[in-house]
Amino acid sequence: MIVGVPKETKRDEYRVALLPVGVEELVRAGHRVLVQAGAGAGSGLVDEAYAACGAEVIESAAEVFAAAELIVKVKEPQTPELRLLRSGQALFTYFHFAADRALTEGFLATGATAVAYETLRDERGRLPLLVPMSEVAGRMSIQEGAKYLEKPQMGRGILLGGVPGVAPANVLVLGAGTVGANAAKVAAGFGANIALLDTNLERLRYLDDVTPPNIDCLYSDRHTIRDHLTRADLVIGSILIPGGRAPHLVEREDLALMKPGSVIIDVAIDQGGCVATSRPTTHAEPTYLIDDVVHYCVTNMPGAVGRTSTYALCNATLPYVLQLAEVGVEAAARSSPAIRSAVNVDRGRLVQPAVAAAFGLPCEPFQP
Repeated sequence: MIVGVPKETKRDEYRVALLPVGVEELVRAGHRVLVQAGAGAGSGLVDEAYAACGAEVIESAAEVFAAAELIVKVKEPQTPELRLLRSGQALFTYFHFAADRALTEGFLATGATAVAYETLRDERGRLPLLVPMSEVAGRMSIQEGAKYLEKPQMGRGILLGGVPGVAPANVLVLGAGTVGANAAKVAAGFGANIALLDTNLERLRYLDDVTPPNIDCLYSDRHTIRDHLTRADLVIGSILIPGGRAPHLVEREDLALMKPGSVIIDVAIDQGGCVATSRPTTHAEPTYLIDDVVHYCVTNMPGAVGRTSTYALCNATLPYVLQLAEVGVEAAARSSPAIRSAVNVDRGRLVQPAVAAAFGLPCEPFQP
């Protein structure tokens, strides 16, 4: 099979979808790999490293898309890339369709097949291609939150961990999954006071056993959220409905409960955001104010730490890339429940129920 790796075009995106070792493994298995020139530069990976492992370094994205049967990316295709896709081609990347109707309809029109990192489930029901970037985003959320609590960044002027004689910041984490648990862990290391909320009692019991004493694991309901919003300096939104749109846990009127200069980091923005006032932002322009509350809603947070993120992501995706390249999407989906769960669009037909429900679009059963 011909596998293509274009350079990412989303703003401030520095990751790349394949490491040189991944190229070597694919070439050893008998596949051709086309890598766009400069694709790995943002992660410190030069074209020569790819070429040394057997890649054909191609100058333009158009050439890569035109020749490749399987395209491997990191982020959802941007509008110019949609125009390069064709019927019968497969794209393996993060899509987050439920947050973007235009992307969903635009991709459906291409007739291509969408294999989504974020809905791929392994035999234990885990999301192995979402976990590494959730780990990065969770840890980054505290790093970014600490920065935007500074007064020059429109924050309250609070040091996250405080100092002797001065209380630390209060951090509210909505959702105790991979993002939330990593955010709480890093915030605890800073010395902040953390309220970690979730509706999964077994998850809360587990985290209560293994986390430091400055993390309170609490059941999430409307009253508890509102109570903690009144005291929170930093709020981390980390809700995930796999394949679907994130629910709003913080409504527009709830901002009135928050202190001026407090900060919201909505990591769930990839799936539409769990705060009603959230809207997508970029690393170049990451924040905005509503009711004196700082909102940070960057849709590709891990892209800022491209080297770390690329290695973490590619370690997880390579086995599936090899599987897809070996037999194609249809055959891989027949033999692998994991691959089957990742197919959101099959040759121009929407087959992911959560995406269909988000937009009221027709959904067909996936029959590989």
